[in-house]
Amino acid sequence: MTKVAMAIRELHRAENDLAAQLLHAADRHRVDHEICHVGRDLARWSQQHVRELAAAGRDHGLELNPEPADDGMLAGLREKGSELLGRHHTPALLLLRDLREIHRTAAGVSLDWEVLAQTAQALRDRNLLATTQRCHPQTLRQLRWADAQVKANAAQIMVTP
Repeated sequence: MTKVAMAIRELHRAENDLAAQLLHAADRHRVDHEICHVGRDLARWSQQHVRELAAAGRDHGLELNPEPADDGMLAGLREKGSELLGRHHTPALLLLRDLREIHRTAAGVSLDWEVLAQTAQALRDRNLLATTQRCHPQTLRQLRWADAQVKANAAQIMVTP
């Protein structure tokens, strides 16, 4: 497997993880309309990125699943874990933790897109470069949203008894 194929495969996995984290936060924090609705919208972007990476991967000898990972069974386990954890932590602390996780994952995904874009330029791979140019700006928006949500919520969460 080439280095480019490994980078595409890793980014495919990371985008699936980001989509799952966004959907998990949206489900867990349904009462917060911003988190719930925007989180679902942002997850759709990562799911589309998974499809685009699967298509790009074919040009590099990869057979990646174009459909976002099915998180059904894991979601049930996480939901039960969330219930148990919620007994010991306030929902606000869980929100802050979820936002931090989304932010960290989105930052990693953004860096992976940057590496792939630079690689596509060096290889003069127009199709791969076009994919990075379509997807990376959306990842940057996901990252900025998570950052803004942390800033908007952190102080109140941390100082409220």
